[in-house]
Amino acid sequence: MGIEITGWGKCTPPSILTNDALSTILDTTDEWITSRTGVKERRIAHTSLSDMGTVAAQHALASANKDPKDIDAVIMATCTPEYIIPSTASIIQKNIGNKTAAAFDFNSACSGFVYGLTTAYSLISSGVMKNILLVGGEKVSFFLDWTARDTAVLFGDAAGAVVIESVDTDSKLYSSKLTCDPFLGEALMLKNFGSSMNFDRDKDSYFFGISFVGQEVFKNAVKTMAKLAEEALTEAHLTIDDIDLCIPHQANLRILEATARRCNFPMEKMIINLEKYGNTSAGSIPIALTEAIEEGKVKPNSKMLFLAFGGGLTGAAAIIDWGSKVTSIKTSDAALPESDKTALELIKEISG
Repeated sequence: MGIEITGWGKCTPPSILTNDALSTILDTTDEWITSRTGVKERRIAHTSLSDMGTVAAQHALASANKDPKDIDAVIMATCTPEYIIPSTASIIQKNIGNKTAAAFDFNSACSGFVYGLTTAYSLISSGVMKNILLVGGEKVSFFLDWTARDTAVLFGDAAGAVVIESVDTDSKLYSSKLTCDPFLGEALMLKNFGSSMNFDRDKDSYFFGISFVGQEVFKNAVKTMAKLAEEALTEAHLTIDDIDLCIPHQANLRILEATARRCNFPMEKMIINLEKYGNTSAGSIPIALTEAIEEGKVKPNSKMLFLAFGGGLTGAAAIIDWGSKVTSIKTSDAALPESDKTALELIKEISG
């Protein structure tokens, strides 16, 4: 028995926020943002996270030619859930017309998709399940302080999804390394959310807001991803030269370049699309994967390395044998409803 990703899909909202547009509400410029992050634009959602996740899921299910009723579990990786209860996964499950699968969210921040990939492969390899829908996505715009230049320039909204299933091939998960250093957790936080919420905060300050210590996050991101890549390669009895493609979390171009140098991995084998979407957290890897397949960059039987780093501080690396499928069986016309608002108008609504 083998395990393969057999379907893939993405959902990127239509409202685009360029660096030039962002500079009209923040003390920044396109040159400043691009030189420090590599981001040129990002998407701002006019609808819910579950809507984005559902569209991505419908594309993935069509790609795999999989009946939604045959899905055994819907797993949602996100740190910006629609509700605490019910799970965003269960809302997506309802939207695709499945009423019997297991459904759960989990929060490993930007590492969420690789955590979810490892979980899905493990559930299938154990024989507990056969078909899993894994969705990664965020509506980060709702939680951002749009007056804070250090974070407002980085993030975007989007979702991606894959179908993972048991197949009659030798495809497999070679290795996976998941980690978290809780002693550095305060270096990247979404404060004032959950049961710690403080309703007596200064009304003049933004209610939520992502805070992070930039240099601490950068240093640990590079160190952790390089270390986990090395450990995953060792466990798989592979070398970096055996890897055909690396799809990392799209956090920051400088982080990706520094990680590639540290791993002695050629940048031309690393999939990068953050200039279009910014940091979409748990959504970034499945979106980059979907685009890599659509652009013909994923070849049959490729050895692929997924790398991620996020709040927690979490880290993740996984190496898979891709398998033979690089073309969707069917397509879907699923799409978000149209928006009559610009990205700046949506931000104004969020900020009140």
